[in-house]
Amino acid sequence: MWSVGWDALSLVDVADERPAIERRALARGAFYETQARTMIEKVPASAGITERWAVSPYRGCAHACRGCGARRPHRGLGLDAGRDFDTRIVVKANAAPRLRAELTRWQGEPVAIGVGGDCYQEAELTYHLMPPLIAALAEAGVPFTVYTKSPLVLRDAALLRSAGARVAVSIAFVDEQIRRAVEPGAPTAQRRLELVAALAEAGVECRVLMAPVLPLLSDAADQLAATVRRIAAAGATGVEPVVLRLPHGTRQWYLTWLEQAHPALVERYAELYDKAGMPALGYESRITGQIAQLAQAYGMSCGPAPSPAPRPPQADQLALV
Repeated sequence: MWSVGWDALSLVDVADERPAIERRALARGAFYETQARTMIEKVPASAGITERWAVSPYRGCAHACRGCGARRPHRGLGLDAGRDFDTRIVVKANAAPRLRAELTRWQGEPVAIGVGGDCYQEAELTYHLMPPLIAALAEAGVPFTVYTKSPLVLRDAALLRSAGARVAVSIAFVDEQIRRAVEPGAPTAQRRLELVAALAEAGVECRVLMAPVLPLLSDAADQLAATVRRIAAAGATGVEPVVLRLPHGTRQWYLTWLEQAHPALVERYAELYDKAGMPALGYESRITGQIAQLAQAYGMSCGPAPSPAPRPPQADQLALV
């Protein structure tokens, strides 16, 4: 059985030493303002999305989703991958100029925005990093998908539509009791369903990332059916299912919670997941197959959308509305 002990790093008491991030960042409340050395980063294989490259203006996420696969890098900052990831957000203050510099050498491969932390979380209300990032990608003709749970994305709907961007709204389940337990800082499923409808009305291409499906918690046939039915009713063009992955960092945090909230499930999870935190192929295929059948019944596509083709570079800068 897996050990569910917490990261060793968080248990080490080093006297009179600040976390590494505090030695190279400007602290403003819960935010650490940094100067990023690179913006386009490789997407971890465990992320379960199609893009190979990502741009993340924020690292860490106030949505506090227990199964978030982006937790581990916080350890390299001298923070823990649990509570610190949820509450101590790294802000890449120079995100736009750094990205523009890298795009001069980019070959146009699609990128994802928001893999290291939701790019429209609360920090965006303070820092407004997204409009210039959208403009930079649009001017370079680079196709991109924004991954978010936040209705704040509607603020930039006109920019996203003009850029030909795709938005993937994460809605893994519609059970509010589960949402409060595993996504305590995220908007409700109802608000996200309303967001899907609003994006469609605004002319922004929108799909739903049905992720993460939680084994033994949100994977019952009636739960999957209810979720897909409501996603379809919201006007989504397609759904992309991803079963929960538990890479290192995420695994410790999620299983610690599971042991407290659902101790009878811990042994089953140990049987279901391999050492890399990937679910058993047979189980994953069964769940994604069920979702595919439901999506087809409701007239939606299922699975990764075709990668968009690169767009001609824009001569004029997008208005940052």
